[in-house]
Amino acid sequence: MAEVLILNPADTVAVLTARAAAGADPLGLGAGLPAPLAAGHKIARVAMAPGDAVVKFGQIIGLATEAIAAGAHVHSHNCAFSDHDRAYAVGADLAQAEAAVPAMEPRSFMGYQRGDGRVGTRNMVALCATVNCSATVIRHAAQELIAEGALKDFPNVDGIAAFAHGTGCGMAATGRGADNLERVLWGTATHPNVGATIFVGLGCEVMQVARMQARFGDAGAERFHGLTIQEMGGTRVTIEKIKAEVRRLLPQVNAITRQPCPVSALTIGLQCGGSDGFSGITANPALGVASDMIVAQGGTVILSETPEIHGAEQLLLRRTTADVADKLTGCLAWWEDYSAQGGGSMDNNPSPGNKQGGITTILEKSLGAVAKAGSTPLRAYYDYAEQVTAKGLVYMDTPGYDPVSATGQIAGGAQLIVFTTGRGSAFGSKPAPTIKIATSDRLFAAMPEDMDLNAGDVLAGVTLAEKGAQIFEEILRVASGGVTKSEAQGLGDNEFLPWQVGAVM
Repeated sequence: MAEVLILNPADTVAVLTARAAAGADPLGLGAGLPAPLAAGHKIARVAMAPGDAVVKFGQIIGLATEAIAAGAHVHSHNCAFSDHDRAYAVGADLAQAEAAVPAMEPRSFMGYQRGDGRVGTRNMVALCATVNCSATVIRHAAQELIAEGALKDFPNVDGIAAFAHGTGCGMAATGRGADNLERVLWGTATHPNVGATIFVGLGCEVMQVARMQARFGDAGAERFHGLTIQEMGGTRVTIEKIKAEVRRLLPQVNAITRQPCPVSALTIGLQCGGSDGFSGITANPALGVASDMIVAQGGTVILSETPEIHGAEQLLLRRTTADVADKLTGCLAWWEDYSAQGGGSMDNNPSPGNKQGGITTILEKSLGAVAKAGSTPLRAYYDYAEQVTAKGLVYMDTPGYDPVSATGQIAGGAQLIVFTTGRGSAFGSKPAPTIKIATSDRLFAAMPEDMDLNAGDVLAGVTLAEKGAQIFEEILRVASGGVTKSEAQGLGDNEFLPWQVGAVM
């Protein structure tokens, strides 16, 4: 008999923890499965009539679209997306959330102390394109410098990264799209993981460094330099100028060394991608435990991916204040309208891979996704790529698309990304590294060069508290310079993707 999990006494479904063969009766209800069923999928605990609520995690994840017999497979063939309870009890669990912050002795990591008081987990040279026209020159300059061994005499420099993108012109100079790109570029250029930045433009584009500097001020600006292809005299000349400027800057970037820094200086971006039926059971709630530990140390964790909290927002609203709740609900309303304008709905997410892994609706996916945020109060709300200054659990509005979401979190100040995955993800990020956590033993064994940690052993009896503590220790190891699997693979250059909103003109 395949093992099953019942996550809440109110649940009308159970979750398979192992593949069930055709004819198997996982719940012992006298109803054999007509076909094999993969782990992570759901079995009906009770008979359901059309229109009945399907309940998992103690919450509605959809409605039955046909009669479902007890013991039958419950998935997209007989369960559909539905609206969810919007009678929000804002702040109802705030006192309980305050009490959920664990007591811990202060911990530290080895970081790079910056002059503005922030702390880096990496010490990189960033080449930032203001426009797609300068993408090639920064990429070629970075590749040539690395091939020429430019870093061999500078052990305290963790890399040279080219941050290229496909916009910066042919866009409105004001509005949400311009705001997003300006915040991303400025936040990356002045990031605590960056020791020096060279902005490179074409010269005539909409996105101008001087305008960004006028908007954001001089905070961190002492670490960046700028040039344009038009002023330099063309592509090859600009590449050589970039390389010469990087070589000039390397000694001063290398002069900084790691020193003990409090965990309160850390800001962690929380991500999940390629989710499966175990994401909300193993890796996400374990990451939630680690998130609570970061908060207990005085640090910050950023929950994002707005389309992937739809249907679970009530769990966040119950532990926040009215002003934060108003911003979050307004953001969700914007997303409903935004998706409708594109001819879609919020249930266009989950993806085909999510569904193959056992996730049926966005409501189910979201309930698992918010588990990454742990149990502490939601302290603040931020727009995409806005600088995060609050401590504790905060929310940043981003798409669910991982590269765009993580780009915003990093621009907002996240020095590390922790990324859970059930189907498997080959994701990495710069200048903030990504720690990847597998939801199952199967995935951890299948992608050993991509997964940093395995949360699949939670199904075998490892407690969420134990796994959360392991994740916390991995965060400190990587923050102190430990290399992640994605860094070892060279990932991160192509995952820089600012959120483009608005007309391309």
